[in-house]
This record gives sequence, C-alpha cells and structure tokens, in this order.
Amino acid sequence: MTTPWDRIRGHWSSPTWLRTIHVTAGVPIALISMAAISGLVAVSVVLAWTIVVPLVALLVLTRITPLLTWVQRSRFAAFLETEIPPLPRPARNGSPLRLLFPQARSGGLWRQIAYHVAIGPLIGAVGFLSGVVTWSACLVAAVVAVQLLMAGGGWTAALPAAGALALFVVVPWLLQGIAALDTVAARALLGPSVKDELSRRVETLRESRAEVVEAADAERRRIERDLHDGTQQRLVSLALNLGMARTAFTDLPEPARQVIVRSHEEAKQALKELRDVVRGLHPAVLNDQGLDAAMSGLAARAPFPVRLSVDVPERVAPVIEAVAFFVVSEALTNVAKHAEASEAEVAVRRDGDVLRLVVRDDGRGGAEPANGSGLRGLAQRAGSVDGTLRIDSPSGGPTTIEVELPCA
Repeated sequence: MTTPWDRIRGHWSSPTWLRTIHVTAGVPIALISMAAISGLVAVSVVLAWTIVVPLVALLVLTRITPLLTWVQRSRFAAFLETEIPPLPRPARNGSPLRLLFPQARSGGLWRQIAYHVAIGPLIGAVGFLSGVVTWSACLVAAVVAVQLLMAGGGWTAALPAAGALALFVVVPWLLQGIAALDTVAARALLGPSVKDELSRRVETLRESRAEVVEAADAERRRIERDLHDGTQQRLVSLALNLGMARTAFTDLPEPARQVIVRSHEEAKQALKELRDVVRGLHPAVLNDQGLDAAMSGLAARAPFPVRLSVDVPERVAPVIEAVAFFVVSEALTNVAKHAEASEAEVAVRRDGDVLRLVVRDDGRGGAEPANGSGLRGLAQRAGSVDGTLRIDSPSGGPTTIEVELPCA
C-alpha cells in the first residue's frame, strides 16, 4: 500500500534535481547566447555603412546560431532526457557566401535566434528567480521553525514548519512546469517546423520510391538475363533439334512426321513469344547501346512508318532510360491499336537535366487518359521518376504525347 511518505519521496526523486540543474544551467547559456547574437547585431548596425561588416556578421551569425542550438539541445538531452530533433542541414555544395542568403531567408535560423535572444533568457530568468525565491523561502521557513523549536516556542514553530513543508512539496511542481514550458518553446523554435518535417518526409518518400523503382528495374534485368541465357537457349536448342529431325527423318510414317512438324512449329512459336516477353521486360540492346539503338528497334517493329530522331549525347541513368523506352513502346502500341494512324513520329532529346520525349501520330485523335488504362500507364511510368506527361489529342487528330523525365 502506498503511503503519503512514498508519494512525497517519489515526488522528490532524481528528476526534480535534474530539473533544478536544467533551469539553473539555462541562465548562463541563455545570457551568453543573447550577448553573442546581440553583439553581432549591434556591430552590424553601427558599421552598416561598410556593407562588408554586416555581411561578415551575418555569416558569423549563421555559423554560431546552430552551435548555440546544439548546446541547448544537449542541455535538454542531459537533464530532461528530451530529444529535440535537429533542423535540416543546408546543402554543402557551394561557397559560404553563396549559401549565406538562402540560410538568412530560412525561417529556422530566425526561430533559433528568437529562442536564444528572447524566449530562452525569459524562461531562464523566470525559472531561476522562481527557483531561488521558493528554495530561499523554504530554507528560511525551515530555519525559523528550528529556531523556534529550540527556543521552546512549541505551537509557534508550527506555522513556519507548515510553510516550509508546503514549499517543499510545491517546488517540484513549479520546476516541472517551468521545464515543460521550456521544452515546448525549444521544440517549437529549436526543432524543425511542420514545413521542415513535411519536406523531410517528402524527401524520404522520394528516396524510398527511387529505391523501389531501381529495385524493380534491377529485378526486370535479372529476369530478362535469366530467360535470355537459360530458357531461351534451351528453346533454341529444342527448335534446332526438331528442325534437324524434320529434315532427316523423311521416311517416317506420315502421322509421326506430322507430330515432328507440329512440334517444330510450336517450338518456334514459343521461342518467338519468349523473345517478345524478354524484350518487354528489358531489352538487352538498351543496356548495351543505349536509347538510340533501342528506339530504332521499336521504330523498325512498328506496323506503320515511324520517323525517329534521337539527340542524347550523354547517356542518362539506367532507370530513366528504361522509363523512356517503355513510354515510347507503350505509346506506339496504343497508336497501333486505337489511333488508326498511317505514320508516327518519335523525337527524343536531352535538354540540360531533362529528357524530353515527343510521340506524334496522324490518327483519329480523341485520346483521353480517363477512357483507358494505356495512357494512365504512361502517366504512372513517367510519375514514378517525378516526370510529367501531357497529351494533346483533339477529335480528328493528330495526337501528341509529350513526356519530360528528370535526368540530373
């Protein structure tokens, strides 16, 4: 059974002392932070006419503010066991001056400065003064009660003793409230904002999606390689043996010869279908020779004339190449199935960090992504690598499909 003394002893456990140290340590840290930042601001204002001094002060400010934030985060972690997530780090792909203004415009820097200059010192001062006042009052009341008891005061000592006991119980609650208020302010100003968290989440999802797309492409390559080097070679050998048997055994009874002939034709048909499947998974020519050769193969196999233009001086990432190939392949398949076109044109070019694909046909038009899965599949393939797809297909034609794929 829990006694009142157990509650009081639990109330005065180690977290109370840690909160006391946390509040006390926050005062000198806040004063140093406020002095450093205020000094930089004052120097910038006084020497603003030099232009160079404010720029240097701003550069120093962007460097010392994260350091002061790290000190405060360490204080919370050490005494309150509270982890405040760090802010996103700026990209280190430029000189300090080039990174200066983007950092100065970021809300995270000024939120940190607000905590170091205003909120942190205010909470630290309130917490320190409250702690000092309550501790002092508790100590004074206890000393007075002891003196009255030693002087034989009796009932006279009861009042200061009760006051000391009340303060002894109240101090932990007071420290807990101040520490909680400090934690809320630190999370809001020293930690990432909702926008930062969303940006980080989006970046994580983008990286995860890229890994999934790359893994799927690698798996297609593996299946294509296994089918090409294993199953396809066995079918080639089977078709060759049946062809030799069909040629050699001419004196067999007609039913037996018909069985060999049919088996030979079935083997050749299965080999053709397997080659189509392998080509649909991932064409080997795309790996070996790139988009130009792969697109030439698509144009040659189309059931209508295709004018092809490929201008990609430097190869892009394998995943982007695969997406571009399959987008053009599916677009030409849709043209053959639905457009009733007599010819088509395919243009592929790299424009900086963007790979642009244009597929145009002279068919009957009226293509709408909502009316079939083919065009939705094109949009999904382009979207899997943050690409965009636009379709212009008025009734009566022509139809133009434009795709842009990032290839940085």
